[in-house]
Amino acid sequence: MNTNPTSRRQLLRTMGMGAAMLACRQVPVFAAGKQKKRPNILLITADDMNCDSPGCFGGQTPDITPNIDRLASEGVRFTHAHITIAVCQPSRSVLMTGRYPHRNGAEGFQPINTSVTTLQEELHKSGYLNGILGKVKHLAPIEKFKWDMARDVGELGQGRSPKLYYKFARDFFQQAVNNDQPFFLMANSHDPHRPYHGSLQEKNKFKKMLKDIPAPSRVYRGEEVQVPGFLPDIPDVHKEIAQYYSSVRRCDDTVGEVMRALSESPLAENTLTMFLSDNGIALPFAKTNCYLHSTRTPWIARWPGKIKPGTVDNLHFISGIDFMPTVLDAAGLAQTKGMDGFSFLPTLLGKRQANRDKVFTQHHQTSGRNRYPIRCIQNQKFGYIFNPWSDNERVFKNESQSGLTFKAMQAAAKTNPKIAARVKLFQYRAVEEFYDFANDPDALHNLSKNPKYKKELDKMRKELLNWMERTNDSAFEALENHNSQEALKKFMAEQDAKSGKKKIKKKKTKKRTSRNKLLTK
Repeated sequence: MNTNPTSRRQLLRTMGMGAAMLACRQVPVFAAGKQKKRPNILLITADDMNCDSPGCFGGQTPDITPNIDRLASEGVRFTHAHITIAVCQPSRSVLMTGRYPHRNGAEGFQPINTSVTTLQEELHKSGYLNGILGKVKHLAPIEKFKWDMARDVGELGQGRSPKLYYKFARDFFQQAVNNDQPFFLMANSHDPHRPYHGSLQEKNKFKKMLKDIPAPSRVYRGEEVQVPGFLPDIPDVHKEIAQYYSSVRRCDDTVGEVMRALSESPLAENTLTMFLSDNGIALPFAKTNCYLHSTRTPWIARWPGKIKPGTVDNLHFISGIDFMPTVLDAAGLAQTKGMDGFSFLPTLLGKRQANRDKVFTQHHQTSGRNRYPIRCIQNQKFGYIFNPWSDNERVFKNESQSGLTFKAMQAAAKTNPKIAARVKLFQYRAVEEFYDFANDPDALHNLSKNPKYKKELDKMRKELLNWMERTNDSAFEALENHNSQEALKKFMAEQDAKSGKKKIKKKKTKKRTSRNKLLTK
């Protein structure tokens, strides 16, 4: 792969030339052309939006997502939808390969293996026009993604300008009309990813670029929002949650503008639209983990004349690995060999499907290249999580610890034992976690040592082991020998070597007070 930045920019400019020429014209007037029988595919993604933030998924913030709610009213929303891994780049790589991260090569911020077939390659071969707005570099290597139009963050108001998403989406739809081609467009908002609207992080990161970033159509005050149940409701946490929800609203603005561009084209009636988030909110116990709030995503599908409007699927589990098989199925194309997922097109059309009663999720590596392998199995009732990295020494560090929330939790832990326990759990975990997610969706009560749940825990551990063996997961032996500190230590030595980092930070071993042991220096 050519990683030269100049070469990448030249390649993207070349791919986007058709759209760039269109953008130089006056606002195009759509002319109804001959439509292909194959459906158009529009995928709209949010960046770090929690599963329960939109109003249609139970969000309590007033008038938070009118456009996402409207989309849900026109199609189906899934109660049990999950992305496969709660990290931006590998999550998106799963969508476009139908394979688990340890099977496509993109476990962290690496490119996929060049031997793996992508959805874009298959659509390109069958005559689709492929386009992407935002998060372009999160699908790599670029040569494996046959973009006919690519506009990245710098051309989209740092990925936060709804009007620019409208402009480029409209240009792209016009190109599809002019070429008489079915299209695939992946429109990726950079909201509500950090930095949140109105935060000090935003001012420090964007500085002079702030003038190019529009404010959300509604900015929220602290008294208008609720702190999620997996976090303590203390002042700085509450403040950051309000900033987050303002960014959620701007993401909704972008969804509305992309859908407006589609509605103004003659293509809307033959377009399968899906909306989802690539992972949960970038706060402790959500993004970069395997909790319910890490991987559950607000997945919506709309397809006029095919999907019954205003429906809710409370039965089936769908996952990121199923996106590519479903799109191929909807387009009438053959299934690509080697995919781990399978099409949920029958579910979209209102039929029952077997083998959709659970989901397997995972984590490998943070953006800082630290390896924290995690594996998880969830069904409608329970969730079992395996943390082979947890040795009471290794300290968990991720993006979610930036900003106000985690610092506020650390400060509060000095005098609040409950918050201190949450800080300790987040930083050190336990080798096994087991939760009754049906009654404890915020994962506040680890039941792994409770004898009442031993039978169910053993059953789910065995199911996870079987899945790991089927998919050739390198953590199989670690889970098989989860009671052996020697086996876990050996596995983690291999993981550390794989990370490319010379040294993994351990907690200090000098004597401290029991309270201070809970805090990171």
